Amino acid sequence: MSLDPPTYLASLQSNIRQRPIPWDGAVRAGTLTEEQLARIRSVDKVKKDVRKQTIESDLEGYSALFVGGSGKKSVLELAAKRQDVVQYILVLLNDLLTTVPALSKALAKTGDPYQHFIPLLGHRTVTDDPIPLLTSTVLVSLMAGSRDESQAASKALPLIYSYLSSLTTNSDAGLQDIGVQEYSSLLYGRVPRAQFWEQRSETVAPLVKILRAAAGIGSGGDATASLWSGTTNPSRSGFEGSLGGGVGLQLLYHVLLVIWQLSFEAADIGDDLNKEYDFIALYTQLLRLSPKEKTTRLLLSTLLNILTANQNTLLAIAVLARLPTLLETLKTRQFNDPDLREDLDRLRELLEEYTKTKTTFDEYVGEVNSGRLHWSPPHRNTVFWAENARKILDYENGALIRKLVDIMKQPWEDDKSVLAIACNDVGCLVREVPEKRGQLEKLGLKTRVMELMGEADENVRWESLRALGGWLQYSFDTK
Repeated sequence: MSLDPPTYLASLQSNIRQRPIPWDGAVRAGTLTEEQLARIRSVDKVKKDVRKQTIESDLEGYSALFVGGSGKKSVLELAAKRQDVVQYILVLLNDLLTTVPALSKALAKTGDPYQHFIPLLGHRTVTDDPIPLLTSTVLVSLMAGSRDESQAASKALPLIYSYLSSLTTNSDAGLQDIGVQEYSSLLYGRVPRAQFWEQRSETVAPLVKILRAAAGIGSGGDATASLWSGTTNPSRSGFEGSLGGGVGLQLLYHVLLVIWQLSFEAADIGDDLNKEYDFIALYTQLLRLSPKEKTTRLLLSTLLNILTANQNTLLAIAVLARLPTLLETLKTRQFNDPDLREDLDRLRELLEEYTKTKTTFDEYVGEVNSGRLHWSPPHRNTVFWAENARKILDYENGALIRKLVDIMKQPWEDDKSVLAIACNDVGCLVREVPEKRGQLEKLGLKTRVMELMGEADENVRWESLRALGGWLQYSFDTK
């Protein structure tokens, strides 16, 4: 998938191309050899078809030029002390990799071409040294161009992702966009997508942070609660420019593109993606605010991938997030994109089929099994608990209660409301089925509720006190 290079990167590369390099003097100084210079001049500042023909007729020679071979050092090794030459070579190599696909494949066949470039990612001689950034573009072009999934590529990929993460977490939107676009180039297959997910604290989390800013969501439990209540404040300064948090439309699109590519692994990552990042609610909110058809298309397609692959666990969450209602609203809009319309229809049909047969109890089961609780209607509904408390305790031989125990064991630093809701539910179970208190105590719920009475969050303290009150009430009643 080809994207236009970010403005900052294109400008940097253009400036380096125009710098005069005293090549003959560099040869005399031993910075490179006559043979290397001859090959450079044969492809530098010539027409693309001439460049392509020259390289394809001498792939072995050009591979040796950039990564060495037969006991000879590469031009980058020889020129290591000449920063101007290194920068120029990196820009030239990236140009060649993007215009001559055969070169990427030839370099990949040399065994481990990445070892020659990885050290440059940590290169720092002066502030704002461009060599690491230029190196990352070469590594991405090389790996993406060859579709390399070798052992050498697998070893290099985590280091490349870590460097790109430093761009996506930068305060400069231009650098963020470079990092995101390079991610997109790398997510061409299952292996790089799996590694991307494996490093999600570095890769996915910063992208989710950008999306939350675009949706007008801050951090912490209050922000998450506002996401589910639909009361976020994107503070958009005009859809044409930026959304909430100053997130530009192009950056938003590129982030959505990366998550869409990742969503092709939905069967493996869908549940954790939602549990860790409140994904369904976030994407529903982004869909509500989507400024352009191209962003709406990516949002719908990603949701379709995730929900289709995780119907047993995430359709209930989509209903709680009020996605079906939003889809009905979108259906009334006139979209030009046929793929968008098709995905919209398929998503509506999927959710309609689910809601036809599911009860409020099924929705509650789906929410608990998702691993994250929200103040959805059942939690405060006394009729629901009167009708379903015993059913919840008996569901799949206590599997649902064990899941609730797992939820309560976590600290939920990002959203304390989960603990408050869990305490509410435990209290409801004790009040409706008091004879099952022993079962709940054996699972450690009473102990955990008592621990939560010391939480800093007042809502958690209040709900834990109410839950414990039920236990104490029936303890006294039975004496």
